[in-house]
Amino acid sequence: MKKLVLPLIFALATLPGLADAACYASYKAKRDNPLKLHFGVAEVNDSQCTKAAAAKALSPRLEKAGWHLLSIVAMIPKDKLGEVKADAGEYFLRY
Repeated sequence: MKKLVLPLIFALATLPGLADAACYASYKAKRDNPLKLHFGVAEVNDSQCTKAAAAKALSPRLEKAGWHLLSIVAMIPKDKLGEVKADAGEYFLRY
């Protein structure tokens, strides 16, 4: 019984951390009248860590702010965020 309880306790203790896991997507968006374009980086859930899933998650967020998602450029590992922060400027982790 003890052999089953300890692994179960460990598994339950690590699940909240897994639920909070995230990944990052770089994207291009536009706004019309007048035309404005921006490049940004957004955080998405770990379960949305593909271009298609990230687009589905990010598009409604951008639409609320009047932006239209043009494309997901790339999925970015957390350790590479610093490399794109300057390029995204004010749109770094904004949406």
